[in-house]
Amino acid sequence: MSDTFPVTEPVYVHGHGLLKGRSVLITAAAGVGIGFAAATRAVEEGCRAIFISDIHERRLGEAAEKLRAISPDVEVYSQICNVTKEDEVQALVDAAEEKLGGIDVLINNAGLGGLRNVVDMPDDEWDRVIDVTLTSVMRMTRATLKKMMPRRKGVIVNNASVLGWRAQKGQSHYAAAKAGVMAFTRCSALEAAEYGIRINAVSPSIAMHEFLKKASTPEELARLAAGEAFGRAAEVWEIANVMMFLASDYAGYMVGEVVSVSSQRA
Repeated sequence: MSDTFPVTEPVYVHGHGLLKGRSVLITAAAGVGIGFAAATRAVEEGCRAIFISDIHERRLGEAAEKLRAISPDVEVYSQICNVTKEDEVQALVDAAEEKLGGIDVLINNAGLGGLRNVVDMPDDEWDRVIDVTLTSVMRMTRATLKKMMPRRKGVIVNNASVLGWRAQKGQSHYAAAKAGVMAFTRCSALEAAEYGIRINAVSPSIAMHEFLKKASTPEELARLAAGEAFGRAAEVWEIANVMMFLASDYAGYMVGEVVSVSSQRA
């Protein structure tokens, strides 16, 4: 049997009403990455209202307009938020709670990577990656749980990474942060379950988008993609599809799970 095979072309899955009647809040949802793909899929899956945030004002505005064009019936809100700032996180969650009439689903998507060996790692770079990628998930979850707990319902979906399991040179800061997201997901999920709230996470390996292309070399991206089971990187909407599943009632008994959207589990 040959060890090479044709790269499979993914088939886009149209909406099936998985989030019908739900409201959704997503961080880092401007641009072309997983966050905007998740916002798009949430609209296509019938959410009644969506609130997106990011630190890039122009791209955020453009993203909101694109979502309105997909479905004029969906209420679309947006707000600038630096997830490393507690006051901005609280302002975002308060605004979303008011505008959405209650947050039903939170998707924690914010993250920051980079390439740096430990021996060359300055403290400020380490701290920033941990803050954006891990601590922001805690901040957003903490603020949102305070809104969800009195209602005794809600769903939170975190974006982790296979690097939380797998070793890769130059990724100690990002891998440590994503491993933290996995552990945080499991522990916080047990606390939230007492209030009828579900917290789970996805764990992608490589999902191709423009920001990723700027953060790594074409050779490294090609090498990583070739190591995947289908011989290609994931499309960002393929990751978002699993987020939609976790946010839906189909995942109603899943608590503290980290779902690998990849063959590269370790």
